[in-house]
Amino acid sequence: MRLLLVEDDQLLGEGTSAALKHAGYAVDWVKDAETAELALRSEQYDILVLDVMLPGKSGFDLLKGIREKGVDTPTLMLTARDAIDDRVKGLDTGADDYMVKPFDLDELNARIRSLIRRRSGRSNPTITKGNIVMDPASHVVTKDGENVDLSPREFTLLRLLLENQGNVMSRARLEESLYSWHDEVESNAVEVHIHHLRKKLDPKLIRTIRGVGYVVDKE
Repeated sequence: MRLLLVEDDQLLGEGTSAALKHAGYAVDWVKDAETAELALRSEQYDILVLDVMLPGKSGFDLLKGIREKGVDTPTLMLTARDAIDDRVKGLDTGADDYMVKPFDLDELNARIRSLIRRRSGRSNPTITKGNIVMDPASHVVTKDGENVDLSPREFTLLRLLLENQGNVMSRARLEESLYSWHDEVESNAVEVHIHHLRKKLDPKLIRTIRGVGYVVDKE
C-alpha cells in the first residue's frame, strides 16, 4: 500500500515515516502542501496522512482543493489542536478520520487499516479467499490454518489484490503500491512477487489478464 505523509515537523515526520514503513507501507514523506499537491497529481496513493499546520497553505486548504478536483484518497488528518471546531472543520472539508497529537503509532496504524477496510467495502478485519485468510493487523497469512511465510512486499501485493477482488490491477498500479520514491525497482519485480505468491499459496489464486494486469477473482 502506498501512503503520502504530509508533515513539516522533522522529528515527527521521521518517526512516523519509519513506523509506517515498518508496518509494510511504501511511504512518501513531504513537508508542505505544494509538494503534496504535486505528488498527488503524479502518483496514486491508497492513504493520505495530512498535518493541519503546514508552512504556507494549511492542511485544510490542501484537502479542500484536492476534493474539489475529485481526488478521493482516504485522508487521516493530524493536528496539535484539540478544539472540537477544528475536528469538525477537518471532517467537513473531506477528511475521513482525525487524530490529535501526540498520538500512539499503534492507533495510527489501526485507523489506517480501518480506512483501507472501509474503502474496500468490508467490515471484517480479516480478508478471506477460499482457504486463505489474511490478517492485516498481525501481518499473518494462513492457508488451511497453517501460517504461510511471505516477504513484506509479497504480503503487500497480496493484500492489494485481496482488497480488490474482482478488479484487475495493472502492473504499474501494483508497482506504485509496493515502492516509494527512494526505492530501487527492478523491471520484473511484480512478476517475481506474483510467481512466489502462486507457488506459496495456489497457482490459480492470481489470474493474469494478458496486456492488462492481474486479478484475484471474487468468490
